[in-house]
Amino acid sequence: MLLYNSQLIPEAELRLTLTNRAFQFNDGFFETAIVADEKLRFWNDHVARMQAAAKALKLALPQTIVSGELETQLLELAKQNNAANYGRLKLKLWRGGGGLYTPETDQADWLATIVPATQATTTPLHIGTCETITTNYSPFSFFKGPNALLYVMAGIEKKEKGFDDMILLNRQQQVSELISSNIFWLKNNVLFTPALDTGCVQGIVGQNVLRWAKQTGIKTKEVYFDVASLLKADAIFSCNVTGIRSIATINGTSVRIDEDFIQQLREALQF
Repeated sequence: MLLYNSQLIPEAELRLTLTNRAFQFNDGFFETAIVADEKLRFWNDHVARMQAAAKALKLALPQTIVSGELETQLLELAKQNNAANYGRLKLKLWRGGGGLYTPETDQADWLATIVPATQATTTPLHIGTCETITTNYSPFSFFKGPNALLYVMAGIEKKEKGFDDMILLNRQQQVSELISSNIFWLKNNVLFTPALDTGCVQGIVGQNVLRWAKQTGIKTKEVYFDVASLLKADAIFSCNVTGIRSIATINGTSVRIDEDFIQQLREALQF
């Protein structure tokens, strides 16, 4: 089952026109979230990012999303798809109507899909540095969708080179993010992460990691570092809505792992 503009329908009944602006112009964005134990994990943060993304794109969100009714509808969809215990949600929002580069309306249409999933492994990652693309900071780089092709090309390079993930750099060769995760590193009890204007996505779990660190008394810094700086870290990890994973090697060079710290963080964020 799918949820299309608040209507619960079988997948086979979904009909989108060829003038659909998501298809024609990628005129929208998406959110990926996790359903766990009949709850939408970090949902308030997802809603806040959706509202910020809609403002950036001059999209008018449906009242369903603004009022909070959407959460109830999504949990019902999860039950219908046997995904309430653990499932992966993708919520796609786009500008409705037709038109060419000048749209006919700013009202958003939306589509939600939820499928059962298994919890991600916690095995440490072996990552490389992406050479195919660079991240680009813009008013639209903090949310998911407008720059999706960059991550697709990085994913192809990852597959070709046999890494678990790739570090994406900006044009100044500064660390920005991984393909679908934020990256953090710990050094002398200071927690570092790339600044938002390196072009990285403002990750939901990344925001929660920063909050936890501040509540715990760990100093945080959003920085502009090169890859070589990471090799000196006491611990490096990736995080996204599926979980938190240590990084074991970068371009074949081993880095320090502090699994006790990572496990403490996982427990604090209820992974």
